[in-house]
Formats: sequence, C-alpha cells, structure tokens
Amino acid sequence: MAECVRLDSSTSSHTMDKSITLPPDEIFRNLENAKRFAIDIGGSLTKLAYYSTVQHKVAKVRSFDHATKVNRELRLYEISVQEEVTARLHFIKFENAYIETCLDFIKDHLVNTDTKVIKATGGGAHKFKELIERKLGLKVDKEDEMTCLIKGCNFVLRNIPHEAFVYAKHADSEFRFQTTQPDIFPYLLVNIGSGVSIVKVESEDKFERIGGSSIGGGTFWGLGALLTKTKRFDELLQLASKGQHTSVDMLVKDIYGGSYGSLGLTGDLIASSFGKSATADKEFSKEDMAKSLLHMISNDIGQLACLYAKLHNLSRVYFGGFFIRGHPVTMHTITYSINFFTKGEVQALFLRHEGYLGAIGAFLKGAEEDNPNQYSWGENYAGSSGLMSVSPDMNPMQRARSGTFDMLEMDRLERQLVNLPLLQDPSSYIPDTMDLTEDALAREYWLYCFEEALDGVVKRAVASQPDMPEAAQRAEKFRQKYRHKLQTLRQQPFAYGSLTVRSLLDTREHCLNEFNFPDPYSKIKQKENDMALKYYQKAVKSLEELSWEQRQFALVRVELMAFISCEHPERPWLVDSYDQWFERLKGPPHKCALFFVDNSGVDIILGVMPFVRELLSRGTEVVLASNSGPALNDVTNGELQILTERIAAMDPVIQAGLREDRLMLVQSGSSSPCLDLSRLDKVLAMVVRERQTDLVIIEGMGRAIHTNYYAMLSCESLKMAVIKNSWLADRLGGKLFSVVFKYEVPAGKPSQHSAALSPL
Repeated sequence: MAECVRLDSSTSSHTMDKSITLPPDEIFRNLENAKRFAIDIGGSLTKLAYYSTVQHKVAKVRSFDHATKVNRELRLYEISVQEEVTARLHFIKFENAYIETCLDFIKDHLVNTDTKVIKATGGGAHKFKELIERKLGLKVDKEDEMTCLIKGCNFVLRNIPHEAFVYAKHADSEFRFQTTQPDIFPYLLVNIGSGVSIVKVESEDKFERIGGSSIGGGTFWGLGALLTKTKRFDELLQLASKGQHTSVDMLVKDIYGGSYGSLGLTGDLIASSFGKSATADKEFSKEDMAKSLLHMISNDIGQLACLYAKLHNLSRVYFGGFFIRGHPVTMHTITYSINFFTKGEVQALFLRHEGYLGAIGAFLKGAEEDNPNQYSWGENYAGSSGLMSVSPDMNPMQRARSGTFDMLEMDRLERQLVNLPLLQDPSSYIPDTMDLTEDALAREYWLYCFEEALDGVVKRAVASQPDMPEAAQRAEKFRQKYRHKLQTLRQQPFAYGSLTVRSLLDTREHCLNEFNFPDPYSKIKQKENDMALKYYQKAVKSLEELSWEQRQFALVRVELMAFISCEHPERPWLVDSYDQWFERLKGPPHKCALFFVDNSGVDIILGVMPFVRELLSRGTEVVLASNSGPALNDVTNGELQILTERIAAMDPVIQAGLREDRLMLVQSGSSSPCLDLSRLDKVLAMVVRERQTDLVIIEGMGRAIHTNYYAMLSCESLKMAVIKNSWLADRLGGKLFSVVFKYEVPAGKPSQHSAALSPL
C-alpha cells in the first residue's frame, strides 16, 4: 500500500494530518480512462467504485509460412508483443474526512469521461450530494441501499473464490477461508449497521428482508458512549478488546455455584448481561463494561440470526455491516454466539470485501446496459491491498494506514469460468494440496523460495525484451512490487485468501503483467519447441517398434522423463498405480479423454503427443486443454495450435484425429502454472459434456501436485508428475525426482477391464 498519510508529530499517533498525497499510480489508478463511477458513503467511510479501460502488453504467436523454401529454415513461429485493451473495476475505501481532497484529486486527473451520472448509495449519499456534484460536475443518482448491498454480495461470492471466511480467534490461523459453492443461493445476510437487517437471498434479483432488530451497532456505540464517555466507535472496540466481561456479567456459576447440568448450561455461560453491576458495590472499568456490552449485543444478534436461519432452513449465514468491519473482537463474539445457539451446525461467515458491497452494487446498477454479470472477473493481486491484520496488537501506524486507504481491483476475464462438470462434489472441491496459511513451516519455506527466485525472474523478464531499453527499469519496479507483496504475505498470509503455492505464482504473474512482461519465457519456449520437433518422428518410430505391452510402459516413462533430464527411479514409484492402469488398458477404450497439458518443448511434443496418438489409435477421442494465457514455460493454446498443425504434417494419426474432429484443442481459461477445476472456460465444460468425457489426465507438478492431488472426479483420472523440489518430495514421503503416477477410479464404479479382452 502506498504511503498515503503523514502523521502529525504534535498529536497522538492516531490523529492524521489531512494534507495527504495521493499518487495516481497507487491509489486512483487509470483515472484518465475511467468510464463510469459509483459511490457508497457511510457514517465514517467512503467507498468509491469506477470502471476503466487498461492498456497492457500481450504476447502473440503467429505461424510462419513454411510452404516456401526460403522460410523452411526459419523458426516455427514468430512472437510479437501487442497492445491490448481490457476492462478493470477499481474499488477504493477511505475515511470521510478525506472526501474533499479525494474528489479534488479525481477531478484533476479525470479526462474525457463519457459518464454524466454517478450512482450513489449509503446514508451519506444525501449529505455529500451537493459536494460531489460541485467537485466532479456529475449528477448524483441515489440507489436503494439494500439492493446495492445484495448485488455486491452476489458479485463477490460469484467471482472471488476465497471471499468468505470463518474467524477462529485462538487457532494458528485466525482466518479459515471457505470454498465458494457453484450455486451461491440461498443464503442469509445479516447486515449490522445502526440496527440489524436480516435478508433472505434466493437468487440474483430475488431477496426479502425477513426480519431485523433495533439493537445493533448504533446501540453498542450509543450505550458504550454513555457508559465509558468514549465517543469514537473504533476506540470503544479497542476498549472491549482489553476488557473482562466476567467482572460485569453474572454467570451461571455465580448463581448456582457451578454448572446447571440438567439444562446443559456450563458454569461460564452468561446468565445475565451486566448482572453484577446491580449488586456489586464498586466501580467498573471502561474496558470491562465495553466488553460486556459487546457480548450482550453480539449474543442477541447471533441468536436472532440462528432463529431465522432455522426458520427458513438456511445453513449459510453471512455477517456484514459497519458493526463488523473486520474487527477481531466483534467477529469472535458473533462466532461464539452462532456456535452456541446452533451447537456448531451453522458457521458464522464473514467476507473479505464486505466494506465494498454497497459500492459494487451501486456500480452494477449503473452498468446494467453493459451486463457485467455475463463475464467472469478475477481479483488483481498486483493492485489490491488485501485483507489487513485486524489484531488489536498491530502496530498503530500500520492500523492507521490500513484504515485510511484500501483498494480492490478486479479484471474482466475474456471467458466465463465455470466448474469442470466431472468434479465429484463441486461444493467440497479444494484445488490446493497445501494451505500455507495454516502451515507455518511450509509457508516460510515457500516464501523463501520465491524470494530467492526473484533475481532469476527479473533477469528472464529483461532478456525476453532485448529490443526495449526501458525493460530493465520496468523489471526493477516489478522486483520491488513483488518483494513487497511477499513481505506483506509473510506478516499477513491471509491477505488474499488462503495462501498457497498457486496464489504465490499467480501474484507473481499479476505483478509481471503490471509492468508489461506478458511472457518472459516466450523465447525459451520457442527454442525448446523448435528443438523437440526435430526428434518427434524418431521418437514415434521407436515406440512403434515395441510390443503393445512394452509400448504402454514406454509411453508413461517418456511422458514422465520429459519433466527431467536424468533417469527416473525404478519402480515402485512414490505413488504407483501403473499396474492398475495397464490392466485398464486391456479393456475397452475410453470414449473421450480430457488432457490438461503442462510444459512446452520436450514435454508437450515428445511426452504428451505420443501418448495422445496412442489414445487416438485405441479409438478414444482426445481434448487437449492448454492455458489461455502465458505462465512460466507452460504451452499456451496459441502455441499448441501451431505445434499440433506441424506435428500433423508429420504424423498421419494426429492428422486424421484433427480432420475427423476426434482431436480437439480447447483453451482452459487459465493463465496460471496451476489448475483450478472450479474456474474453467465455459466452452471447455460444454465440450466435456457433449463428448461424454470418461477420463481426465492431469500432468505436471503445478497441476497434479500443488493442485488437484486430492481432487475427486466422477470419472477415471490419471495424475502424472515428477517432484522436482526436494522439500516437497520429503513432505510427501519421497526423494527428489520421485514419481507420482496416480490412477483413480471413482468409488462405486465397476472396473472397465476384463481379463478375457485382448490388447488392441
């Protein structure tokens, strides 16, 4: 986060100097291309949303014409870096005290916006209406607060996989992120502002306020101010975090001397909030009274939420509103209350971007003609602040900054992303094998790895653009930004949801794109592809000379050998299901195999393609799914199209597969070295259904080890990889270059092979 505030040394560390500096490249980004605005103004915070177009560089591949003799010796394809325009949503949160400065800044940097209206919601929208219209020259159009809130909630739940979390105060990881289910409806939203509104949400446009209470955040603030003479809401919560409610509250054991066993009441349970204050002849501390008050109101809201959840048979209950705002003591008391009243059957769920829901909803209301819901969106880690630590012990300076400005950016993706239809249970699918948020040793190791690799990534980025003199300067900016992200994640591993190897890789890719390095491995991939193609025919000929039984094992060895340059360890491998796979091959062919491919060069050309031609020869259709965009040295769909055409010119089996539409090349929708089967290109999902796919093959360490190692599919699956990291190999019980060959048949499905059937 940018250094946006100066603290006045003459005042306390919590008082901020209003003369702030707002660098355009850090806070209000791409304002010159802003197209539409929305604003949500609460009692103390303003949330601004705007849509902009972003120009960035993309690497494109184009096949050479190999028909002429002149071009035969040229490389397989040429690479060009082109400018592309995409859409981005920006959400910025800041204190109302800075609204005039921020509006002035926006006006100064706003150029040729097409919009004439700014959508507004929230209680302060009327209060600041005249100021906004005067400063920005835009008409303010107010939108219903609850409608905006629900629209925003639906949007983040649908587009941000780790949006919702459970708060566990005393756990090693205080945030436990939940996998968003494919169908986010129905759910209960408990919005705690001054009062409480309880809303049942059944679909995108169908929701109903089914209840509420006048005892909410305003009650806590008002009674707290009377009891403690503390006027600031955050200071009241700070007092509560230090208090002991048992000094003020009457407990069950205070009445009965212990627990009330016949009613199932423990001795530590609150029997009467503030019960001791009527009889005890003493003064109570502000901290203890604030804590007691917080418990009283949280328990009341929790019980109310549980009753409505039970009445409407809802298991998903999200809490939001000014009262929550990411404060640990509030989330803990709400969580405790929900667990108590439902005996653990319902979890209290909170949202990473709860503060932006109204602004997002107001923006969506103003953008309905563009239908933003027809696209999928992804969080841009390079431009988002991330979830800050909410610990009351946090450095006051850091807390001050986190409360002053906060940012969320979301990029519009080219494709709609959906679940792989073959997931056995989409609601329980977790892509990542290891959660670094909860595993401190693993987290420290992988953060160290990525820091150590940073110099190499910088050098590779510069080398990928030798004709651009400013590349070194951009690469240095990338280094600084990504290092800062790693430092943030070391202190706040939950900043962007569950921390995983996948999220570390994706953050690095986002930062590279931020500084216009769309494909640092492009030239290396080109060289490796050209080299491997020269050996394709020789490799195929060698395989065809083997017996059927020998060839099946050789295909697997060649596929695995493509990952490393040394010999594989002898069987049995670390995970070894080859015998079961071989027996399955004696049975009838699969109808269609979905093959998620990995690296360029030797892997795709000498490993995957011979495997594919064997499947085609058996009568199995094959769908090759490759990355839509570049990531490390993974083959992209554009590159694979060119490679396959070249191979088809040399191989009649591949050529026939393409001609007869038995071999298809489809984009996965991903631009990551890892694979999230819950966010795949909608076209790929459609092809999987239409072709009645009954085998999924996933190869490579990123896709089959870091992700999807435990993925359960409703059809047969094959996961192949060589573990090229000694620490990970040791963690999985093996050694460096251990082999994973994992063939799985879903439980309850009969084996397809028959001993009576002869090999094809």
